[in-house]
Amino acid sequence: MEAAAASVKDASHLYEVERRARHAERPGFRISELQLSPTQQVPWHYHTHIQDTFYVLEGEIRIFLRDPKEDVRLGPGETYAVSPGRGHLVTNAGQTSATFLILQGIGEYDYVPLTNRK
Repeated sequence: MEAAAASVKDASHLYEVERRARHAERPGFRISELQLSPTQQVPWHYHTHIQDTFYVLEGEIRIFLRDPKEDVRLGPGETYAVSPGRGHLVTNAGQTSATFLILQGIGEYDYVPLTNRK
């Protein structure tokens, strides 16, 4: 059985990144930029109502997904969308920092940590 923690509206305190910037935020939509070192990750989580769309600016990221299980690798200029409710983990897939945009919407943002990894 999957165990999930309570939903939060701001997840920035839950994991460490090299750099985090918010480029736009409107009701129901936002664009953030994250930079991960080769050892950092965005932990397993999902969003109840919004889609995460990843766009890599530099470096490489790897997105692990559940239901169905999938492993996606992205390089500069590549994009991938994660549907609402689908658990995912984001890691740096390279030896240098990775920088990417996350477009989140349309809907109310939440971050639901997944505490039981599969």
